[in-house]
Amino acid sequence: MGSPKSRAALTRLGHDIRAARLRRHIARADLAARAGTSASTIVRLENGDPGVGIGTLADVLVVLGLVDRFAELFDIRHDELGLALADEQLPKRGRTFAAAVRRQSRKARPEEQAGSDPVNPEGLAF
Repeated sequence: MGSPKSRAALTRLGHDIRAARLRRHIARADLAARAGTSASTIVRLENGDPGVGIGTLADVLVVLGLVDRFAELFDIRHDELGLALADEQLPKRGRTFAAAVRRQSRKARPEEQAGSDPVNPEGLAF
């Protein structure tokens, strides 16, 4: 059934699709034929019906020349909340290579160290 906010957004989207279709002087039947769907589905989409598939919406937007804007809706580079949450999880300070080697050697068991090559903190290989 959906929340009131999603219903309002779908209704607004339907009105915007109808306005875009009318500005382009495209009849519902022509839009439906180009998008590979029926005219009744176009009516449902323009009325904000949540049962219309996202693939149908994408096909209609391709016909209207608006598919790029559709892809931008879900662009994670513009996800302000997600970016802020990711920034909170960043380490407060960086670790040097030497610190990583010391931590790695503390975790290693003595029997494992005997058979493995030591890691040189200066970055020299033997």
